[in-house]
Amino acid sequence: MAIDTPEPATDSGIQTTLKTIAAVPNDHRAAVIAGFLGWTLDAFDFFLVVMTVTAIAKEFNRTVPEIMLSITVTLAFRPVGAFIFGLLADRYGRRLPLMIDLVFYSVVEVLSGLAPNFTTFLILRALFGIGMGGEWGVGASLAMEKVPPRLRGVLSGLLQEGYAVGYLLAAIAYYFVFPRWGWRPLFFIGGIPALLALFVRYHVKESEVWEKNRHASWGQYGRAIVSQWKIFLYLTVLMAMMNFASHGTQDMYPTFLERGWGFGPEKRSLVTAVSMVGAIAGGILFGLLSDRWGRRRTMVLAFVLAILVIPLWAFSPSLTLLITGAVLMQFMVQGAWGVIPAHISELSPDAVRGFLPGFAYQCGVLIAGTVGYIEAVFAERTTYAKAMSLTALTIFGLAAIVTGLGREKKGIEFGR
Repeated sequence: MAIDTPEPATDSGIQTTLKTIAAVPNDHRAAVIAGFLGWTLDAFDFFLVVMTVTAIAKEFNRTVPEIMLSITVTLAFRPVGAFIFGLLADRYGRRLPLMIDLVFYSVVEVLSGLAPNFTTFLILRALFGIGMGGEWGVGASLAMEKVPPRLRGVLSGLLQEGYAVGYLLAAIAYYFVFPRWGWRPLFFIGGIPALLALFVRYHVKESEVWEKNRHASWGQYGRAIVSQWKIFLYLTVLMAMMNFASHGTQDMYPTFLERGWGFGPEKRSLVTAVSMVGAIAGGILFGLLSDRWGRRRTMVLAFVLAILVIPLWAFSPSLTLLITGAVLMQFMVQGAWGVIPAHISELSPDAVRGFLPGFAYQCGVLIAGTVGYIEAVFAERTTYAKAMSLTALTIFGLAAIVTGLGREKKGIEFGR
């Protein structure tokens, strides 16, 4: 399908978009809010480990690469969750699997704060990976099937930047809680997502697209999945590149600030929080632009601009430039990510949308999950700045190529 001719994003165009969003039915807004908050709280729980790597390593008498391995384990188990909850979402609807998943990963997060040793902590982080993997696909399919096609890009950006908001909240919680009470109470806060299940129960209706395309049997559903193997392979490669880009620029960043700049907990959390403000703005803006310019073109632009930001991001000579580089980097990386919920939902057929986007996403996570560990090992032989900048340069170039070579179905009508 041809990509639309670019139109300038004028103030009047943005104002029209905002007015149209305000006119979206309450049920549709509730679905977007549920997906946004689910991903926000999921990311909040995940990034608590990122923020407390050195403290956990000290308490369990482990090295930083070993604790980073727990993050890799979490990422590795996310496809399991996407597989289980994605199948349930296509067979039994989006709402019930989403509620079960929210409660599940909330309980596991609280238990992580009670872990008596590293082995237990590692097992719990694997279980958390199952819950984290299940949330995105179910929540995104529910939200994207509800919203009008003309707003899919900008609302996709809003939905996806729940991830950045979660990172921001993790940084804020770390700033206030960690210096006083240590890392364990942070994980108790991670039990909050269980309350979101009540919101879904009482305010979110089932997807009409799913009701029209529900399968009569598991056998029929299995054949539908197998028939889409080509698009599944492409989406897996695309999402591997996307996750290399995000985790390669985020997971080791607090440690980079500690080891490379000598920052304490407060400064690390503040710089990270400010960078997430850039991420939120980038996701929403590039999502809006994708409604006008096309999904692929907008994502490629974001990756090219991210390459130009690398020197400022990794080798800034002053604190002001360091913060500027952090904001611009996450603005570009999450700008590309803001297009993803709409883009891969549109590429996935109605009959398997609960399963295919989420499972491909998490298989991409599985491939990219070692990036933090690789950067940590590489940094021990050189510097964190060199390790992260070379990783970013390679990833952004490959991500732009993979995105540009793919297909696009911007604005396709779901359920027809």
